[in-house]
Amino acid sequence: MNIDWKNFYRNVFALVIPMAIQNLINVGVTATDVFMLGRVGEKVLSGASLAGQIQFIMMLIFFGITAGATVLTAQYWGKRDTDTIEKILGMGLTAGIVVAAVFTVLAYVMPEALMHIFTSDEEVIKEGAKYLRIVGMSYVFTAVTQVYLNIMRSIERVVVATVVYFVSLIVNICINAVLIFGLFGAPRLEIAGAAIGTLCARIAETALVLLYARFQNKLVSIRLTYLIRIDKVLFSDYIRYSMPVVLNELMWGLGASCNTAIIGHLGSEAVAANSVAQVARQLAQVVVFGISNATAIWLGKTLGERKKEHAKAYANRFVILSLLLGALGGGLILIGGPIVSGMLTLSAKSQEYLGFMFFVMSYFVIGQAFNTTMVCGVFRSGGDTRFGLFMDVLTMWGGSILLGAVAAFVFHAGVPVVYAILMSDELIKVPICIWRYRKQKWLNDVTREKAELEG
Repeated sequence: MNIDWKNFYRNVFALVIPMAIQNLINVGVTATDVFMLGRVGEKVLSGASLAGQIQFIMMLIFFGITAGATVLTAQYWGKRDTDTIEKILGMGLTAGIVVAAVFTVLAYVMPEALMHIFTSDEEVIKEGAKYLRIVGMSYVFTAVTQVYLNIMRSIERVVVATVVYFVSLIVNICINAVLIFGLFGAPRLEIAGAAIGTLCARIAETALVLLYARFQNKLVSIRLTYLIRIDKVLFSDYIRYSMPVVLNELMWGLGASCNTAIIGHLGSEAVAANSVAQVARQLAQVVVFGISNATAIWLGKTLGERKKEHAKAYANRFVILSLLLGALGGGLILIGGPIVSGMLTLSAKSQEYLGFMFFVMSYFVIGQAFNTTMVCGVFRSGGDTRFGLFMDVLTMWGGSILLGAVAAFVFHAGVPVVYAILMSDELIKVPICIWRYRKQKWLNDVTREKAELEG
């Protein structure tokens, strides 16, 4: 087996770098709200952060929908079967729009009830409800953008997302600055201004996506027929590989939100510190998530080409890259923590919590880099989509969340102890992922011949 490794790394980083930039820009949108609202006050910052958990759960469902679709699209891309990819895109868009519509209704009708899940602080609930009612109107736009761009990634069309998200970031920063602080004679809207900025950014994203799909992308089109008429055989495959991923992402996301809810009941100082720590984690992971996405795309395409020995060799290299980049991210958190902390208007207690959270995040991101590449990249590329679901339920719900809740509400442990327990799941997952990787359950071709699909 002859592999041109120079060509491999060149092609992989041609995927990774645009996706890393996209991840960085997406984090920048979140960071814009955090840093600007952090200048306003802790209650406002906490309200926006906790309200964002609703969108976080929705985004994880979108990611599940598209990651499950990637299992199929990447392998069909290896066969250059674009008609089947268009059918998968249609199913993904339909599912995403339906999910977004449900979340929009919930955010508009019962924002206070949703906020009560994450905190008992009435002022934080009031601020978060303001944010939810406005930002909920962006969810359908987000669905179209996320589903389309993620499926484009699976066929190695990654640059368009970089352009779309860059424009979105600029729109968000400009409108945030004007409306949060009341610049240039505009009203000072604070948290409502941040929500309007996010809504405008999402509308801009969708407009660019639709223009690209209509006038630029001649390879894979959005066909209204495929949004309505579903290929039954393909839909069966889609459900088989997508549903475990949707449930996996949902269980993981609910677990992460449960962590936030537990911390939310420990006081607004802990919430404010955690809001900043989570942004730092996302910044440290931008390249790592690019690697995991590139792993799924590259291995999926290779398996679709029926080159299993090549796929095994490529997987080993992706795992090494994930560990190296995870360690780099952890080092950046340790170095940048004090700098970030000094830029925000936080109380002394929040600053103390934040310092400890940065320390925990510095090793957490290494484990997360390895596990994400394994579960979301290697395993899913060949249709091994159920394993991640079982592992997350076991390690999070039966491990870190359960023990963290007991520590917080039964033993009334301090914030640092509770936080360290809640962030322990990624360490527990490492040996389990190694065991699964060695069993090679992921080396599967999941495509069908055209004759098996409906006309």
